[in-house]
Amino acid sequence: MSACLAAGSARARYLVYFQYLGTDFNGVAAVRGPQHAVGVQNYLEEAAERLNSVVPVKFTISSRTDAGVHALSNAAHLDIQRRSGQPPFSPEVLTEALNTHLRHPAIRVLQAFRVPSHFHARYAATSRTYLYRLATGCPRPDHLSVFERNRCWPLRADCLDVAAMQEAAQHLLGTHDFSAFQSTGSPATSPVRTLRRASVSPEPSSPLVLPGESRGLRFWSLEFESQSFLYRQVRRMTAVLVAVGLGALTPAQVKMILESRDPLGRHQSRVAPAHGLFLKSVLYGDLGPASTQPPVPSESQHRSHR
Repeated sequence: MSACLAAGSARARYLVYFQYLGTDFNGVAAVRGPQHAVGVQNYLEEAAERLNSVVPVKFTISSRTDAGVHALSNAAHLDIQRRSGQPPFSPEVLTEALNTHLRHPAIRVLQAFRVPSHFHARYAATSRTYLYRLATGCPRPDHLSVFERNRCWPLRADCLDVAAMQEAAQHLLGTHDFSAFQSTGSPATSPVRTLRRASVSPEPSSPLVLPGESRGLRFWSLEFESQSFLYRQVRRMTAVLVAVGLGALTPAQVKMILESRDPLGRHQSRVAPAHGLFLKSVLYGDLGPASTQPPVPSESQHRSHR
């Protein structure tokens, strides 16, 4: 493609919301090079190749998730530069085109929005919420419905001390040094984060489990909200709260673990399985959830989301 053609074409930036079941992927991030592993981003960018952008389309992911972790709604921004004289894709056409060309059934684009050229899906996010699902009363993994496997953490215990878990979660709320809940390999320059919400609650009976096969199964949800999280912070907090629910730790010990700032301690080094974790939402200031987003302001009207 000639340089003059590229220079004469208009570039448009979009915010795209997408969801996926993470079971088949090596995380959301693209895997580069001759490897068998593949990330969700690989499939998204492969679908975007069919849009005939003048320059290759690269997805900048808001929230990186590990292998096996799911997303009800993740987000990314991308730039599309069409040929000279062609108008930018409408968000509706872009959403439909990406879904048409996606080659993996476990990925779906939810919505797209035009955003200013300086918008950044990772740094502009003001809130991220993660959901972790548990199942109690499951002595063996094969006692779990096939429709719930790889979508929750099955526990042998018949019940959890939810009141103790909720008390322990209160110690995690607010602004703290979360070094004790950070795994090695984190790119974060600071371990300080502000946890706005941490909740533990029972789920209604799963509609994917028949009454006759429940065998005492109960489902539980843990939710955590912050602007950002450290590497594996949610899964390590979940493991500690589950230990409280099982009686292996007290709420007071959770406070001591947090204050220790020691990620290698006996209790806090455990990481909850990836398959129970869902990225639930990513929010951007005055932009609401994907299902209720208002129109994005124009370049001149746009306000900083930082």
